[in-house]
Amino acid sequence: MKILMVVARRLLLAAGLVLAVLALNFTLIHSAPGDPAQVIAGEMGGADEAAMASIRKTYGLDRPLPEQFVTYLRRSLSGDLGTSFSYNRPVASLIAERIGPTILLVMTSLLSAIVLGTLLGVWASKRPDSLRSGAITIFSLVGYSMPVFWTGILLVILFGKVWPILPIAGMRDVRSIGMGGWTAVTDVLQHLVLPATTLGIIYLAQYSRLARTSMLEVLGSDYIRTARAKGVGEASVTFKHALRNAMMPLVTIAGLQFGNLISGAVLVETVFSWPGLGTLALDAILGRDYPTLLGVLTFSAILVIVANLLTDMSYRWIDPRLRGR
Repeated sequence: MKILMVVARRLLLAAGLVLAVLALNFTLIHSAPGDPAQVIAGEMGGADEAAMASIRKTYGLDRPLPEQFVTYLRRSLSGDLGTSFSYNRPVASLIAERIGPTILLVMTSLLSAIVLGTLLGVWASKRPDSLRSGAITIFSLVGYSMPVFWTGILLVILFGKVWPILPIAGMRDVRSIGMGGWTAVTDVLQHLVLPATTLGIIYLAQYSRLARTSMLEVLGSDYIRTARAKGVGEASVTFKHALRNAMMPLVTIAGLQFGNLISGAVLVETVFSWPGLGTLALDAILGRDYPTLLGVLTFSAILVIVANLLTDMSYRWIDPRLRGR
């Protein structure tokens, strides 16, 4: 019963946060200079004042800003994110088409970084003064300091020119369109390698460093020494007793970094022409497409809020002492 109360309280807080995000996004975007009607007219080859007035009326841009906000808020709460200025399609359908590739990219990067980073950190913590521990530390510092767009450009040059063994753009090969089964899966995975590596390497470095530090602290605890004194095997001490307690900082960082992953995906998707929310958001920015940009930002914010909620709940699974709080 307590856990249900905790979830209900977190959901109420999340709902209030979503409303705040809706208001903030609307205010910031509409405060930026520029007129979407001029962009739409430019795509049509130009328009006179009467046509401009008609465009503004069609898209509701002639209404006062507070009225636009109320309309936007009412539609958003009912699930209607409006119609895209550029695509002339419902924003919800555009997001539904692009969310799959973005989730695939983000989750592949995140899970790979957590698993590999944790294993590297555990490996380094077993012999903290060894050469391998020093090498992992140097890798962590270098990996964490590299911007994702710079890493992506280097990988494009390496695998596009020097060593062309992996695709450097898109999500699928034109020749595989219409194919199904393992051929389609393999093609997507090949295109996923470079974007996921680019997005995940900075977090892999961070998790390896954090796992090493956390494991060193836990391995020096009294209960670990007691377990070893009782004759418990080293593998059991490391992965059953120590790693579970060392995971708390990793889970915290993973939840907090989900928002950074979403924002980093915008740059990575742009570099590799990955057809996700990032490229959709960039096109919306360049085209002054308010509904699409607001829809992407709102949906991304909801993803981050849900990730933080799941992180909070995972604490109670990892540490039984928190289940009643």
